[in-house]
Amino acid sequence: MIVYGRNPVREAIRGPRTVKRVWATRNAAREPWLVARQVPVSICGAEEIERRAESAGHQGICAEVAPFRYADADEVLRAADDPLVVVLDQVQDPQNLGAIARTAECAGASAVVIPERRAAEVTPAVCKASAGAVEHLPVARVRNIADFLRDCKDAGAWCYGADAAGRLGYRDVDYRGPVAIVLGTEGRGLRPRVAAACDALVAIPLRGRIESLSVSAAAAVLLYAARRG
Repeated sequence: MIVYGRNPVREAIRGPRTVKRVWATRNAAREPWLVARQVPVSICGAEEIERRAESAGHQGICAEVAPFRYADADEVLRAADDPLVVVLDQVQDPQNLGAIARTAECAGASAVVIPERRAAEVTPAVCKASAGAVEHLPVARVRNIADFLRDCKDAGAWCYGADAAGRLGYRDVDYRGPVAIVLGTEGRGLRPRVAAACDALVAIPLRGRIESLSVSAAAAVLLYAARRG
């Protein structure tokens, strides 16, 4: 896999993945974090980096790294005494997945869980959108989101789904203990079976004229509410 952008490459070097080689412009190669690490660096022009990264958003650097390794979903639930897991129901936009992963890592979430089908997966674009957060945050894939939520409940977690029609305000939820925050796909929200598998549906009040928040913005609100609770 080729990751690109200064933050994604830096976090790949800091994280568990093997970084095989870096290509950088002369300016990018002067970054202190790159100089301090013993990783082979080839100096080249921006055109070559863009060709390798297949993106103009490379910021003068890209790297060949080992394939992304997904976490085991069962281990995610056992990784902490009170895990805070973000569960995404068919979120298909790589930018949203990356933004959610970035917020989840910053908020101290335990993991992000995504379905194996009809959903964005961890790609170079997601690495870029996450600013490298996926290098440090476990991401697990499961066959069925509703079944995973049942596993969460069996492990003692409460599952709260984001829904504009939810009866509970997001501030009215007791987030203590193991928690799964469940968010649905862009535009359609949670699928009925996934919503039914949640313990409660929670709403974020909207004060303006737009009918909904982006899924990444909703994730940020709920994650920091959970961490405050």
